Amino acid sequence: MIFILTGAGISRESGIDTFRDKGGLWEKVRVDDVATLRGFRKDPKRVYEFYDMRRRELASGKILPNPAHLALARLEQSGREVFLVTQNVDDLHERAGSRNVVHMHGELLKALCSLCGASSRWEGDLGGGDACPACGRSGGLRPDVVWFGEMPYRMDEIEFACSRADVFVSIGTSGAVYPAAGLVRIAKAHGASSLEINLEPSLTAGSFDGGRYGPASRTVPEWVEQLACKIM
Repeated sequence: MIFILTGAGISRESGIDTFRDKGGLWEKVRVDDVATLRGFRKDPKRVYEFYDMRRRELASGKILPNPAHLALARLEQSGREVFLVTQNVDDLHERAGSRNVVHMHGELLKALCSLCGASSRWEGDLGGGDACPACGRSGGLRPDVVWFGEMPYRMDEIEFACSRADVFVSIGTSGAVYPAAGLVRIAKAHGASSLEINLEPSLTAGSFDGGRYGPASRTVPEWVEQLACKIM
């Protein structure tokens, strides 16, 4: 089984800002203000507006899957067993054609109800007065995005998949965010080979057996094509 972990770098060439790179999102806004529960409680209007803006950008028609997303979808469709985990909250993997995607940090196009716990599809602007589609109550909706200090989704499933992977591939990640950055060690401890595909070596590059560096739109399709040739 091929375990693939993707991060913000795979969506960079689609026009979505990364977080930690020069000029990234965290240079434009403070993490504590828009990506923590404390920030949300302090100024919910600001948090709603931040995610509304990102949601509108995603729906604008200007942000599209790039060749890296499309190559991973082809890999899944080729019949290989692929477990695709993304740290990204965009839907570019799905729009490219990937069907089995685990969003460990949530999804921008969903709202989470703190009153009933339901996660619902949400494509428009979001505010404190909106009613939950599941329970009908108002005042409990927030972006269904995992903020700093919160546990990523489906970690038991993700770690189990790591333990049975033959190949672990990290694409476009900084190596700075845990527990995602530690998944390669789990996979390697159970015998998986590992590969980092990134614009440049990440903070955890030394944990991988090898690396391919350059724009994701080039390096990911090249890797998928070479993998297909090996199968044939």
